[in-house]
Amino acid sequence: MSRAYSTAYEHIATTINADCALLDCGASDGHTFDVLRSEYGLLVEQYSGIEWSKELAHKGKEKGLDITQGDLNKVLPYETDRFSCIYGLSVLEHLLNPCHYLRECHRVLRPGGRLVLLTPNISTYFTIALLAVGKMPSSGPHPDSNELLRSEEVFKVSSDTLQPDTESDTPSHRHLVVFSYRILHKYLQMAGFKNVEGRGFGLYPFPKFLQGGLERLDPYHCHQMVFIAEKK
Repeated sequence: MSRAYSTAYEHIATTINADCALLDCGASDGHTFDVLRSEYGLLVEQYSGIEWSKELAHKGKEKGLDITQGDLNKVLPYETDRFSCIYGLSVLEHLLNPCHYLRECHRVLRPGGRLVLLTPNISTYFTIALLAVGKMPSSGPHPDSNELLRSEEVFKVSSDTLQPDTESDTPSHRHLVVFSYRILHKYLQMAGFKNVEGRGFGLYPFPKFLQGGLERLDPYHCHQMVFIAEKK
């Protein structure tokens, strides 16, 4: 995960210049802004965010950040061709309408603008093995019931420090739609993006010292994916 996030930040950073405008989807309280400011010099006036949680959006506003409380499943509350970069890091898998979201990203990006995504991959060897023995695919927090998280029949892959909120009115951690590498690559092209590139991170169950090379050979079955695409 750390390598995947570092790669995503590096691609976002290449878009930072004097007239840039960045949109952080799933902004939380502005954590990624803090990273991009300290490491790459992003300015407050160059940053906007949209966040599902009213509490986290409010915390971001208290820090002086332009963070709007909103729903990424719906029309994005921004004019067409506004942003030079849009990014969603560990966000796509939490959306009910992810394809609509990707089309909206294309709409509000400037021509030549960049989309950066980090999201888990459903088509991992780990998932294939679970399906082979009749179990649920496991890419993160399971939907619908906290009981499933405590069941020995479900393999929990999310961190033990993550508090499940699957039964709350506004869950933040539930995974709904998880793409495969090939389908996400294809859909970005269908949505009108060009120069679509993807990288995979974490090819289990191979040992860590082998994974760097294997990830380049077989990104299609890695646990995490980073995709970069441009608007025509």
